[in-house]
Amino acid sequence: MPEPRRRISSGPISGERRPGGRDRLNAKGSATRQVLLETAERLFAEHGIAMVPLRDVAVAAGQRNNAAVQYYFGDRESLLREITSYRAAASEASRVRALADLLAGDGKPQVHDLVDAFVRSLAGHVEEDNHYLGFLSRYIVERGGYAGLEGVVSPTTVEAFTSLLYELLPGHERPVLDERWMLVMTTTVHTLSRYQISMRTDTAQASVRDLLGDLVEFLAGGLAAPCRQPAAPARLPD
Repeated sequence: MPEPRRRISSGPISGERRPGGRDRLNAKGSATRQVLLETAERLFAEHGIAMVPLRDVAVAAGQRNNAAVQYYFGDRESLLREITSYRAAASEASRVRALADLLAGDGKPQVHDLVDAFVRSLAGHVEEDNHYLGFLSRYIVERGGYAGLEGVVSPTTVEAFTSLLYELLPGHERPVLDERWMLVMTTTVHTLSRYQISMRTDTAQASVRDLLGDLVEFLAGGLAAPCRQPAAPARLPD
């Protein structure tokens, strides 16, 4: 008795992979994820962190699935951390290079040098399709600082900067310098964000070079300014 003829499948044999199939899917998924991330960054910068529903991010990114953000990032907090990680990596790399140059140079770095290196590491985000400064400015205002972003970026360079600051300004108490350095960071973000908006609306009144130079001088002067002495308690009349 003849054996029944086997059905010839038009699909791949079990265990066989179509060349490049998964790679194409992975590439498409990575591209979609990147579009969602950059769209979220722009919308958060323009409208605020809390004011943009995640479904609006998906729609603006051209996704049919309104839950695309949740699929790729999980939730809003994870998305915020991913945006920060994506952009802050470039800032950190810039600070690493600047710190290495400062330590390799002749003589000890000065307060002005530290501020200049930090400001310029963030100024690298002043570019056409980069909305990180606006996003971070919104985040600082809405969240009252950087809470929630701990561990996203290595604190190595910031710690190195503050350690040098302690050495350069030994007459200032460390809590005072810590607070002043926080002012340096937040002022830099807000100033560069505002300037970037003025560039996009063609209302900037100074060049980037002049802005950065003045900002560095202002912040360095504030860091090194004498500490305010606490007022002596008033004496009651005898």
